[in-house]
Amino acid sequence: MKIRFWGVRGSIPSPGPKTVRYGGNTTCIEVRSDNDTLIILDAGTGIFPLSQSLFPEFPLQAHIFNTHTHWDHIQGLPFFIPFFVPGNQVNIYGASDPISQKGISEILTTQLQYRFFPIREAELKADIAYESLVESQVIQIGDALITPVLMNHPVINFGYRIDCNGKSMFFTGDHEPASNIYAPEDEEYDEYQILIEQKNKSMIDAIQGVDVMISDASYTPEEYPAKKGWGHGTYDTGMAMAREAGVGKLYCTHHEPTRSDDALEAVFAEALTRNPRKDGDPEYLLAQEGLTIEW
Repeated sequence: MKIRFWGVRGSIPSPGPKTVRYGGNTTCIEVRSDNDTLIILDAGTGIFPLSQSLFPEFPLQAHIFNTHTHWDHIQGLPFFIPFFVPGNQVNIYGASDPISQKGISEILTTQLQYRFFPIREAELKADIAYESLVESQVIQIGDALITPVLMNHPVINFGYRIDCNGKSMFFTGDHEPASNIYAPEDEEYDEYQILIEQKNKSMIDAIQGVDVMISDASYTPEEYPAKKGWGHGTYDTGMAMAREAGVGKLYCTHHEPTRSDDALEAVFAEALTRNPRKDGDPEYLLAQEGLTIEW
């Protein structure tokens, strides 16, 4: 099983000399199963350089799993080169919109309206298929099993667990730990707290024991209060989730776009100081554009 990071920044691309070490592209992760099945997690701007690496595999079959439809997770999709080449097959998976009741096909159909993009969907040459997923639905693709897990974000966001021949990984997408919307003195507080604890347990159960976890870690604890409700976690909350789930390695991602590489390393070092590793704890690392993990 192999993972390669093609985009690790959150919210907006941030290219330039201050982000060259960790990369300025938005979220895109390439996953290869043992039999080389191509699974792509999110289609931020990192999907464009990924697509440039795929020419030797044409005609190919690709499976793109969208965590959610915020811009930084879909903005590279119209530039995915395999769309434009006959013989390629691209399957796109993700959640339906619970408000409009429209399926995941809207992710590309809307972006390729002529007023937004010069090439219309009808002009794409590849065979493109869509599948809208529901929570806990298990999809088998080749030798890999993919399970969507509902996370906490302002829109429907699926984290994805991928299992392959005894190996496993989990990507949170964008996730903020749930907090009680009621004050402790409110009579609804206890009931709501029970729901939060039940949901947290179901997430931990879904992640339990994975070899690699990739987690939204956008903010420091000092930054978080001003960002509460935006749908993102901190280094500390990601580390706590990884410890509770007993994962092997944690890669922190969705790096704050205004944070330089030097600043990123500094706040991560502070997080490691706050969260010293004990026996059995995960190894904590920063996701980096171009980094490949294979096991």
